[in-house]
Amino acid sequence: MNFTSHHKGLAAGLFCFIFWGFAPIYFKLIQNVPALTIIAHRIIWGALFLFVYLLLREHKRLFSTLKISKKQLFVLFISGLLVASNWLMFVWAVTHNQILATSLGYFINPLVNILLGVLFLHEKLSKLQSIAVAIAAAATLYLGFFIGEPPWISLFLAVTFGLYGLVRKKLDVRPLIGLFWETVILVTPAILYLALFAQPLPATDDLSKEYMLLFFAGLVTVLPLIGFNYSAKKLSLTLIGFLQYIAPTLSFIIAVLYYGETFTLGHKVAFSGIWLALLIVSWPPIKKLIQKNKNV
Repeated sequence: MNFTSHHKGLAAGLFCFIFWGFAPIYFKLIQNVPALTIIAHRIIWGALFLFVYLLLREHKRLFSTLKISKKQLFVLFISGLLVASNWLMFVWAVTHNQILATSLGYFINPLVNILLGVLFLHEKLSKLQSIAVAIAAAATLYLGFFIGEPPWISLFLAVTFGLYGLVRKKLDVRPLIGLFWETVILVTPAILYLALFAQPLPATDDLSKEYMLLFFAGLVTVLPLIGFNYSAKKLSLTLIGFLQYIAPTLSFIIAVLYYGETFTLGHKVAFSGIWLALLIVSWPPIKKLIQKNKNV
Protein backbone atom coordinates (compact mmCIF):
# COMPACT_ATOMS: atom_id res chain seq x y z
CA MET A 1 0.00 0.00 0.00
CA ASN A 2 1.36 3.42 -0.97
CA PHE A 3 0.92 6.00 1.77
CA THR A 4 0.25 9.48 0.42
CA SER A 5 1.23 12.70 2.15
CA HIS A 6 -2.37 12.98 3.36
CA HIS A 7 -2.28 9.48 4.88
CA LYS A 8 0.95 10.25 6.71
CA GLY A 9 -0.49 13.52 7.99
CA LEU A 10 -3.64 11.76 9.17
CA ALA A 11 -1.57 9.10 10.95
CA ALA A 12 0.47 11.83 12.69
CA GLY A 13 -2.70 13.68 13.66
CA LEU A 14 -4.33 10.57 15.09
CA PHE A 15 -1.14 9.75 16.97
CA CYS A 16 -0.83 13.14 18.68
CA PHE A 17 -4.49 13.49 19.67
CA ILE A 18 -4.73 9.89 20.93
CA PHE A 19 -1.46 10.46 22.81
CA TRP A 20 -2.88 13.59 24.45
CA GLY A 21 -6.07 11.72 25.30
CA PHE A 22 -4.13 9.10 27.27
CA ALA A 23 -1.69 11.60 28.82
CA PRO A 24 -3.59 11.74 32.15
CA ILE A 25 -2.60 8.12 32.81
CA TYR A 26 1.07 9.10 32.63
CA PHE A 27 0.77 11.95 35.10
CA LYS A 28 -1.34 9.80 37.41
CA LEU A 29 1.75 7.63 37.85
CA ILE A 30 3.51 10.55 39.57
CA GLN A 31 0.51 12.02 41.36
CA ASN A 32 2.43 12.09 44.66
CA VAL A 33 4.84 14.66 43.19
CA PRO A 34 3.69 18.33 43.50
CA ALA A 35 2.31 19.69 40.24
CA LEU A 36 4.75 22.61 40.19
CA THR A 37 7.68 20.20 40.48
CA ILE A 38 6.31 18.14 37.60
CA ILE A 39 5.97 21.26 35.43
CA ALA A 40 9.50 22.41 36.28
CA HIS A 41 10.86 19.04 35.10
CA ARG A 42 8.57 19.13 32.09
CA ILE A 43 9.98 22.51 31.05
CA ILE A 44 13.65 21.58 31.56
CA TRP A 45 13.57 18.20 29.86
CA GLY A 46 11.13 19.39 27.21
CA ALA A 47 13.62 22.09 26.20
CA LEU A 48 16.39 19.49 26.06
CA PHE A 49 14.38 17.04 23.92
CA LEU A 50 13.32 19.87 21.60
CA PHE A 51 16.90 21.04 21.17
CA VAL A 52 18.06 17.52 20.28
CA TYR A 53 15.20 17.08 17.80
CA LEU A 54 15.80 20.45 16.15
CA LEU A 55 19.54 19.76 16.01
CA LEU A 56 18.95 16.45 14.23
CA ARG A 57 16.48 18.08 11.85
CA GLU A 58 18.25 21.34 11.07
CA HIS A 59 21.94 20.35 11.46
CA LYS A 60 24.13 23.34 10.56
CA ARG A 61 21.09 25.55 10.00
CA LEU A 62 20.00 25.22 13.63
CA PHE A 63 21.28 28.51 15.02
CA SER A 64 20.09 30.53 12.03
CA THR A 65 16.71 28.80 12.32
CA LEU A 66 16.46 29.66 16.02
CA LYS A 67 17.23 33.32 15.45
CA ILE A 68 14.34 35.62 16.42
CA SER A 69 13.91 39.29 17.28
CA LYS A 70 13.72 40.76 20.80
CA LYS A 71 10.05 41.62 20.24
CA GLN A 72 9.29 38.02 19.23
CA LEU A 73 11.20 36.80 22.28
CA PHE A 74 9.08 38.98 24.58
CA VAL A 75 5.84 37.75 22.99
CA LEU A 76 7.06 34.16 23.36
CA PHE A 77 7.71 34.85 27.04
CA ILE A 78 4.03 35.82 27.40
CA SER A 79 2.84 32.78 25.44
CA GLY A 80 5.24 30.60 27.45
CA LEU A 81 3.65 31.77 30.70
CA LEU A 82 0.20 31.02 29.28
CA VAL A 83 1.05 27.49 28.14
CA ALA A 84 3.00 26.74 31.35
CA SER A 85 0.02 27.85 33.47
CA ASN A 86 -2.20 25.64 31.31
CA TRP A 87 0.15 22.68 31.85
CA LEU A 88 0.24 23.39 35.58
CA MET A 89 -3.54 23.43 35.94
CA PHE A 90 -3.85 20.30 33.78
CA VAL A 91 -1.31 18.34 35.84
CA TRP A 92 -2.76 19.59 39.13
CA ALA A 93 -6.26 18.55 38.04
CA VAL A 94 -5.12 15.11 36.86
CA THR A 95 -3.21 14.42 40.08
CA HIS A 96 -6.22 15.57 42.16
CA ASN A 97 -8.80 13.33 40.47
CA GLN A 98 -10.24 16.05 38.23
CA ILE A 99 -9.62 14.53 34.78
CA LEU A 100 -13.29 15.07 33.92
CA ALA A 101 -12.81 18.81 34.45
CA THR A 102 -9.84 18.84 32.05
CA SER A 103 -11.91 17.03 29.44
CA LEU A 104 -14.69 19.61 29.71
CA GLY A 105 -12.13 22.42 29.48
CA TYR A 106 -10.68 21.18 26.22
CA PHE A 107 -14.18 20.62 24.81
CA ILE A 108 -15.02 24.25 25.67
CA ASN A 109 -11.77 25.54 24.14
CA PRO A 110 -12.92 25.66 20.45
CA LEU A 111 -15.90 27.77 21.52
CA VAL A 112 -13.61 30.08 23.50
CA ASN A 113 -11.51 30.41 20.35
CA ILE A 114 -14.59 31.63 18.49
CA LEU A 115 -15.23 34.29 21.14
CA LEU A 116 -11.59 35.40 21.13
CA GLY A 117 -11.75 35.71 17.37
CA VAL A 118 -14.74 38.03 17.71
CA LEU A 119 -13.18 40.11 20.50
CA PHE A 120 -9.62 40.46 19.20
CA LEU A 121 -9.60 39.57 15.50
CA HIS A 122 -12.88 41.30 14.57
CA GLU A 123 -14.37 38.09 13.23
CA LYS A 124 -18.14 37.87 12.92
CA LEU A 125 -20.29 35.12 14.38
CA SER A 126 -22.63 33.27 12.08
CA LYS A 127 -26.12 32.48 13.34
CA LEU A 128 -25.11 28.87 13.98
CA GLN A 129 -22.00 29.94 15.89
CA SER A 130 -24.04 32.36 18.00
CA ILE A 131 -26.50 29.60 18.88
CA ALA A 132 -23.66 27.21 19.70
CA VAL A 133 -21.89 29.69 21.98
CA ALA A 134 -25.19 30.45 23.77
CA ILE A 135 -25.86 26.73 24.32
CA ALA A 136 -22.32 26.17 25.63
CA ALA A 137 -22.59 29.15 27.96
CA ALA A 138 -25.94 27.93 29.30
CA ALA A 139 -24.53 24.42 29.82
CA THR A 140 -21.50 25.78 31.69
CA LEU A 141 -23.69 28.03 33.86
CA TYR A 142 -25.90 25.07 34.69
CA LEU A 143 -22.91 23.02 35.79
CA GLY A 144 -21.74 25.92 37.95
CA PHE A 145 -25.19 26.18 39.51
CA PHE A 146 -25.33 22.41 40.06
CA ILE A 147 -21.96 22.13 41.81
CA GLY A 148 -22.36 25.42 43.65
CA GLU A 149 -19.49 27.30 41.98
CA PRO A 150 -18.17 27.99 38.47
CA PRO A 151 -16.21 25.11 36.90
CA TRP A 152 -12.95 27.02 37.42
CA ILE A 153 -10.60 24.28 36.25
CA SER A 154 -12.41 23.79 32.95
CA LEU A 155 -12.74 27.53 32.32
CA PHE A 156 -9.10 28.19 33.21
CA LEU A 157 -7.86 25.50 30.81
CA ALA A 158 -10.13 26.67 28.00
CA VAL A 159 -9.28 30.37 28.38
CA THR A 160 -5.51 30.03 28.87
CA PHE A 161 -5.17 27.69 25.90
CA GLY A 162 -7.39 29.95 23.83
CA LEU A 163 -5.28 33.00 24.72
CA TYR A 164 -2.14 31.00 23.99
CA GLY A 165 -3.45 30.16 20.53
CA LEU A 166 -4.40 33.80 19.95
CA VAL A 167 -0.93 35.08 20.90
CA ARG A 168 0.81 32.48 18.74
CA LYS A 169 -1.52 33.20 15.81
CA LYS A 170 -0.39 36.82 15.80
CA LEU A 171 3.29 35.83 15.90
CA ASP A 172 5.16 34.82 12.76
CA VAL A 173 7.32 32.08 14.29
CA ARG A 174 7.31 28.40 13.32
CA PRO A 175 5.44 26.25 15.91
CA LEU A 176 8.33 24.13 17.21
CA ILE A 177 10.79 27.02 17.12
CA GLY A 178 8.34 29.06 19.16
CA LEU A 179 7.80 26.22 21.62
CA PHE A 180 11.56 25.83 22.00
CA TRP A 181 11.99 29.48 22.98
CA GLU A 182 8.92 29.34 25.24
CA THR A 183 10.48 26.49 27.22
CA VAL A 184 14.06 27.86 27.14
CA ILE A 185 12.89 31.18 28.59
CA LEU A 186 11.31 29.31 31.50
CA VAL A 187 14.22 26.89 32.10
CA THR A 188 16.07 29.23 34.48
CA PRO A 189 13.01 29.87 36.72
CA ALA A 190 12.28 26.12 36.66
CA ILE A 191 15.84 25.26 37.78
CA LEU A 192 15.76 27.94 40.50
CA TYR A 193 12.44 26.60 41.78
CA LEU A 194 13.77 23.03 41.96
CA ALA A 195 17.00 24.17 43.63
CA LEU A 196 15.57 26.63 46.16
CA PHE A 197 11.91 25.89 46.83
CA ALA A 198 10.90 22.38 45.77
CA GLN A 199 10.71 19.79 48.51
CA PRO A 200 12.86 16.66 47.97
CA LEU A 201 10.87 13.70 46.77
CA PRO A 202 10.06 11.37 49.67
CA ALA A 203 12.36 8.36 49.88
CA THR A 204 10.47 5.34 48.56
CA ASP A 205 11.24 2.10 46.78
CA ASP A 206 9.99 3.73 43.56
CA LEU A 207 12.08 6.92 43.83
CA SER A 208 14.21 6.09 40.79
CA LYS A 209 11.02 5.31 38.85
CA GLU A 210 9.56 8.71 39.76
CA TYR A 211 12.70 10.53 38.62
CA MET A 212 12.63 8.59 35.37
CA LEU A 213 8.97 9.52 34.83
CA LEU A 214 9.78 13.17 35.54
CA PHE A 215 12.60 13.05 33.01
CA PHE A 216 10.41 11.55 30.30
CA ALA A 217 7.66 14.09 31.04
CA GLY A 218 9.67 16.27 28.65
CA LEU A 219 9.31 13.68 25.90
CA VAL A 220 5.59 13.32 26.70
CA THR A 221 5.36 17.07 26.06
CA VAL A 222 7.43 17.21 22.87
CA LEU A 223 6.58 13.99 21.03
CA PRO A 224 2.88 14.67 20.32
CA LEU A 225 3.71 18.28 19.39
CA ILE A 226 6.11 17.01 16.71
CA GLY A 227 3.28 14.82 15.39
CA PHE A 228 0.85 17.74 15.49
CA ASN A 229 3.31 20.02 13.70
CA TYR A 230 3.70 17.46 10.92
CA SER A 231 -0.04 16.80 10.58
CA ALA A 232 -0.83 20.54 10.50
CA LYS A 233 1.31 20.85 7.36
CA LYS A 234 -0.41 17.94 5.59
CA LEU A 235 -4.07 18.24 6.61
CA SER A 236 -6.75 20.91 6.27
CA LEU A 237 -7.64 23.00 9.31
CA THR A 238 -11.16 21.56 9.12
CA LEU A 239 -9.90 18.01 9.54
CA ILE A 240 -7.47 19.07 12.28
CA GLY A 241 -10.37 20.76 14.08
CA PHE A 242 -12.38 17.56 13.88
CA LEU A 243 -9.49 15.39 15.11
CA GLN A 244 -8.92 17.63 18.16
CA TYR A 245 -12.07 16.25 19.80
CA ILE A 246 -10.38 12.84 20.10
CA ALA A 247 -8.20 13.88 23.06
CA PRO A 248 -10.91 15.20 25.44
CA THR A 249 -13.19 12.32 24.42
CA LEU A 250 -10.57 9.76 25.47
CA SER A 251 -9.88 11.71 28.68
CA PHE A 252 -13.61 11.72 29.40
CA ILE A 253 -13.83 7.94 28.96
CA ILE A 254 -10.72 7.38 31.10
CA ALA A 255 -12.01 9.66 33.87
CA VAL A 256 -15.43 8.03 34.14
CA LEU A 257 -14.82 4.38 33.23
CA TYR A 258 -11.21 3.80 34.33
CA TYR A 259 -10.73 6.11 37.32
CA GLY A 260 -14.38 6.19 38.37
CA GLU A 261 -14.74 9.95 38.72
CA THR A 262 -18.25 11.05 39.64
CA PHE A 263 -20.41 11.88 36.64
CA THR A 264 -23.33 13.85 38.07
CA LEU A 265 -26.52 15.13 36.49
CA GLY A 266 -24.82 18.51 36.20
CA HIS A 267 -21.97 16.95 34.22
CA LYS A 268 -24.45 15.13 31.97
CA VAL A 269 -26.28 18.35 31.15
CA ALA A 270 -23.03 20.34 30.70
CA PHE A 271 -21.32 17.79 28.47
CA SER A 272 -24.50 17.26 26.43
CA GLY A 273 -24.75 21.02 25.87
CA ILE A 274 -21.08 21.36 24.92
CA TRP A 275 -21.26 18.38 22.56
CA LEU A 276 -24.38 19.83 20.91
CA ALA A 277 -22.66 23.19 20.52
CA LEU A 278 -19.57 21.56 19.00
CA LEU A 279 -21.74 19.56 16.62
CA ILE A 280 -23.45 22.77 15.49
CA VAL A 281 -20.19 24.63 14.76
CA SER A 282 -18.48 21.56 13.30
CA TRP A 283 -21.19 20.42 10.91
CA PRO A 284 -20.85 23.11 8.18
CA PRO A 285 -17.07 22.61 7.65
CA ILE A 286 -17.44 18.83 7.94
CA LYS A 287 -20.26 18.88 5.36
CA LYS A 288 -18.07 21.01 3.08
CA LEU A 289 -15.17 18.58 3.51
CA ILE A 290 -17.41 15.60 2.66
CA GLN A 291 -18.73 17.32 -0.48
CA LYS A 292 -15.18 18.23 -1.52
CA ASN A 293 -14.04 14.60 -1.19
CA LYS A 294 -17.04 13.41 -3.22
CA ASN A 295 -16.09 15.74 -6.05
CA VAL A 296 -12.47 14.55 -6.14
